[in-house]
Amino acid sequence: MTRLFRPRQLASAGIAALLILSAACGGNYPNSTFQPTTEFNRDTTALWDQMMFWGTVVFVIVEVLLLIAIVRYRRRPNSPEPKHVHGNTAMEITWTVLPMFILAIIAVPTVRQIWKHQAPAPADALQVQVIGHQWWWEFRYPQYNFTTANELYMPVGRTVNFELQTADVIHSFWIPALGGKRDLVNNRTNFLWFTPDSTGENAFNGTCNEYCGTSHANMRFRAYTVSAENFESWARHQAANAVMVAGPAPGGASPAPVVQQASNPATAQATPPPADSVAPQPSSGYQFPADRLGPHVMPSTPVPSDLAFNDAALAAGDAQRGMALYSRTACIGCHKVRGNPSSIGILGPDLTHVASRHTIAAGLFPNDARHLARWIKNAAKMKPGVKMNVMGTGEYDPMIKSTGMTPRLSDEQIADIVAYLMTLK
Repeated sequence: MTRLFRPRQLASAGIAALLILSAACGGNYPNSTFQPTTEFNRDTTALWDQMMFWGTVVFVIVEVLLLIAIVRYRRRPNSPEPKHVHGNTAMEITWTVLPMFILAIIAVPTVRQIWKHQAPAPADALQVQVIGHQWWWEFRYPQYNFTTANELYMPVGRTVNFELQTADVIHSFWIPALGGKRDLVNNRTNFLWFTPDSTGENAFNGTCNEYCGTSHANMRFRAYTVSAENFESWARHQAANAVMVAGPAPGGASPAPVVQQASNPATAQATPPPADSVAPQPSSGYQFPADRLGPHVMPSTPVPSDLAFNDAALAAGDAQRGMALYSRTACIGCHKVRGNPSSIGILGPDLTHVASRHTIAAGLFPNDARHLARWIKNAAKMKPGVKMNVMGTGEYDPMIKSTGMTPRLSDEQIADIVAYLMTLK
């Protein structure tokens, strides 16, 4: 009699099964969707478990029947030719009805969850308008009247309703550990809501999950869940104008004026501080503590090796000079800084409180002077396809295919602008 399985085959199958079981062992997966952080994820996980259960039942039944058929009806030496049959009505009805029954069991809870999460969000939900750009995220908080970029704050225990729109192509908003994902489609507003009720104060990764061009993989953001009190502190400060107060200028010149946004930007003026004092730096409000950021949300993108910068210039950077320089460069054509009447651009991220963010370039790099300086000098090298102008002297700009045309900045001038931006907390 021919052996059904050889020892070597059994050993290989055993090793494969062991590897599969080992791969399924538990571990720390901070970006997993199977976390009970929101009602959205809990419902999704329950639905997944149910489908896996019934899928496993079907798999086991089918495989057992297959093995029985292989063993029982295998070819044997000197065995007669099997009887030819044409169909089996009872069997065909059985294998048609049973899958229909199982699909019905799966369909009912699936449709129920779809209806639940497509329903309007609670009336007291926090409203966040999400606008996807190539390749960064804009977050507007209409209830607090401010806009920020690439960093999303949410209060623990309060439902957040996301109004999803795109400024260009199709994007897809997703925070795996909290809930989602949902597409941002042209000429349409989609909605997504969930309640981060079981997260504590924590940080999460968000991504775009619909291919949207050259830097699709670099279109990221950070999401923070914080206490209601800390969220209010953060939101109140984000809604305030940016105020830059520097110390005495080199050479003993008068302190820089405090620049604030007037009700009419066309008539806004710089308001000098009192002659005998400099206005105190305003409170920066709440910021998620850097020492509580897990390694999974820390940027690790390497800086291009061919992008050089004189880091010694950063130590000598002057915020007063930087504010004046920033206010007359191409920066103001794309970026807005509430409190600086010259900076009213809307094409790029709002920089009003840029220094209060942990990352730049849509989550690619840490928000520190070293990375910010290189980003300003040549963003195109830092992030392929980015639409920001190359600002550094002698740097090649792929958009205009030239090293000239746009007024360029030296490393020392960039260091001054960095010093200014780092005061915008």
